[in-house]
Amino acid sequence: MKLVRFGVAGAEKPGIVDASGNVRDLSAHVADFAGAALDPLALAKLKMLDLNTLPLAPAGVRLGPPVAGTRNFVAIGLNYADHAKETGQELPAEPILFNKAPTCICGPNDDIMYPKGSDRMDWECEIAFVVGRRARYVEEADALSYIAGYTICNDVSERRWQVKRNGQWVKGKSAETFGPLGPWLVTADEMPDPHNLAMSLDVNGDRKQTGSTATMIFSIPKLLAYVTEFMVLEAGDVITTGTPPGVGSAKKPPEYLKAGDKLVLKIEGLGEQRATVVPFKA
Repeated sequence: MKLVRFGVAGAEKPGIVDASGNVRDLSAHVADFAGAALDPLALAKLKMLDLNTLPLAPAGVRLGPPVAGTRNFVAIGLNYADHAKETGQELPAEPILFNKAPTCICGPNDDIMYPKGSDRMDWECEIAFVVGRRARYVEEADALSYIAGYTICNDVSERRWQVKRNGQWVKGKSAETFGPLGPWLVTADEMPDPHNLAMSLDVNGDRKQTGSTATMIFSIPKLLAYVTEFMVLEAGDVITTGTPPGVGSAKKPPEYLKAGDKLVLKIEGLGEQRATVVPFKA
């Protein structure tokens, strides 16, 4: 299933994409895609519905992030061998973890806003997964059974804050609108192998990133098992898994986003995001 949340920010309704690409309203069957509603057993019940009997969402309606109630937004650094190489860093011996504030999450096509005082905004196309049930000391062999589904994440980054502001990467990763998710949450049963998907990111029509999830250093089951060594994850929490080569800060000379730039992110089977960079708004 391709699950969505649609409507104005903060008041989204749950929906599902039918075989014709139309968004159908699921609000009569589920309150929202959060908490227990993301459990694989709950999702399996939705799969039994006849989508043609569900009301259509308004044409052209805004899509919000496909998950609600996220309390932990965990990100993985340098998890693609070819990206680590372009940055001139050694391959990590174990996953590099950092946090993105859940308040940075926004819809897949929402504007991305330059933070106040920022001047080095960068892009990162990533596959993210959403936890479907409480995950505590998960064994790698069991990890996939904890995943509700997969989506696209743009791990938007302010590189000066990330690298030059003395401290954790979270400073450069958590500004408002720095976590676009979507367009859909593709349920895990329809994504049996997330480790061989084509990925791309364009800025103003120019291809900046081309890659594949096949070059991940640490697999998705490994990442979930690893993260749960250090924290308990709950349904609705998000882990975004790293980016392929082509980030702006690694180019020579470096390239950074500016107001008016238009981004298109695509991952095979997960759809696409389209966003515009806008100046800071008070």
